[in-house]
Amino acid sequence: MPDVSSFTEIRYEVADRIATITLHRPDRLNAFTLTMCRELVAAADAADADDDVRVVILTGEGRGFCAGADLEKGAATFDEDANREPGDDLGSIGGVARDWGGVVTLRFAALRKPLIAAVNGVAVGVGATMTLPADVRIASEAARFGFVFARRGIVYDGAASWFLPRVVGVSQASEWVLTGRVFDSAEALAGRLVSRVVPADELLPTARALAAEIAENTSGVSVALCRRLTWSMLDAPSPWEAHRIETAALAATGKGPDAAEGVMSFLEKRPAAFSARVAEWDHLVPDWPVPPADHRPPAG
Repeated sequence: MPDVSSFTEIRYEVADRIATITLHRPDRLNAFTLTMCRELVAAADAADADDDVRVVILTGEGRGFCAGADLEKGAATFDEDANREPGDDLGSIGGVARDWGGVVTLRFAALRKPLIAAVNGVAVGVGATMTLPADVRIASEAARFGFVFARRGIVYDGAASWFLPRVVGVSQASEWVLTGRVFDSAEALAGRLVSRVVPADELLPTARALAAEIAENTSGVSVALCRRLTWSMLDAPSPWEAHRIETAALAATGKGPDAAEGVMSFLEKRPAAFSARVAEWDHLVPDWPVPPADHRPPAG
């Protein structure tokens, strides 16, 4: 398991079977850096490796969630050649270093555990796109969002051209991306980017209550498999593909200890005590997302 005590730009804490990842550069509105990228990936690895973790919450420290890329390098901020550092290779695609935002979002997409984004403040650029693989996004009334890439002379990051239209629809995604404007939490709710908006002091309690409902009442195996099915079937050629995979997964899990416990706890009117380990069952649904062979990053 990664050494979470060594993190410098995020915090990672586990309590009551909930892992909370907090972006922690409050003096910079949690602006995104290569270090933060690496630590977020390591935090996701830690959550997946810990059987006691059932749900992950992602939030920010201070007034901001994440103000996007750190712009301290000025005009060279988005120049890949100028920003490449020895020993910091995250893999490449077609000879070009991978987008750091995409490294994070694809790792979040591959989580075995549900991910809840609790957006406490400004979330623009990569600060907005990193939330898109979350299963649930909850916003504070103080949150603001912006897919501001066109106003910075660049394009989507974080595989957002795949995620965003699927989350909010093509028309809404296009309006936000083509204008690049920043919008408030009420518009985010109306556009279905977030599922609810709450007062600032209720944000983390709301996220934790939802996480606790999952952790206390569901099978970790069932949740992991359903999460992967939900995302991986978005591009299935027909419902028959979903039927094929669900049939195999139902046949296998139906013989497992969690199915027996789920039924008996209901019949006996008691809380369920699920025991199956997620890592032993996730082979039932194909890995997702799976890059083409020539796009896979180096092992390790």
